[in-house]
Amino acid sequence: MRRALLFALTLFSLPVLAADLQPFSASYTADWKQLPVSGSAERSLKRESDGSWKLSFHASMLVASLTEESTFRLENQSLKPLTYRLNRSGLGKGKKVAHNFDWQRKLVTGNDRDDAVRIPLNRGLLDKSTYQLALQQDVAAGKKSVSYQVVDGDEIETYDFRVLGPEVVRTKAGLIDAIKVERVRDPTQSSRKTILWFAKDWGHLLVRLHQVETDGKEYQIMLKEGSVDGKPVEGRRD
Repeated sequence: MRRALLFALTLFSLPVLAADLQPFSASYTADWKQLPVSGSAERSLKRESDGSWKLSFHASMLVASLTEESTFRLENQSLKPLTYRLNRSGLGKGKKVAHNFDWQRKLVTGNDRDDAVRIPLNRGLLDKSTYQLALQQDVAAGKKSVSYQVVDGDEIETYDFRVLGPEVVRTKAGLIDAIKVERVRDPTQSSRKTILWFAKDWGHLLVRLHQVETDGKEYQIMLKEGSVDGKPVEGRRD
């Protein structure tokens, strides 16, 4: 579950424009195919009083929980991470990650578990939360394939995605017209699969995520309710 929930997602993407950002909030059911119970997840984006933005995700199931939070700014039409925090507990070993993005010194510093992190900070580098927002915006812009450089632990990884096409998703908020997107991985390196669906008419909000792990375990989050720029998400009814 922990890998799927790290999703409640080089060739740099085009900058995310301030005018394109809309605050949102969404709640999800979180299901693990191997367990007979459901968990819950919440995801939100809001603008802070100092002009920065905060992207938050929280998920819980049984005794396990995960909280992920990023702050960032939009400067010169570029998405610039400031901080990234992750706290996971209740699934095997707990995990805490703290990354700080120092754009003056061009360094990412912090820690991943007990390991110190010190990585050169180049233009376009994203954290493991803000790349999901960049993906959401790039799908809205009509891109068919995108690639991001992401701070992953104490390394920089390339995350690739491709658009598979339109699909209707049945949610508790109704039938949502969505864009289906797949994480692209080298099959010789990983058998994991990740599929995401973004709502076409609601700011390309994430409405569903499905993941299959290398051991065959399957996880999913599905939209229960949400709002985009203060407007409740309402899908079609049968």
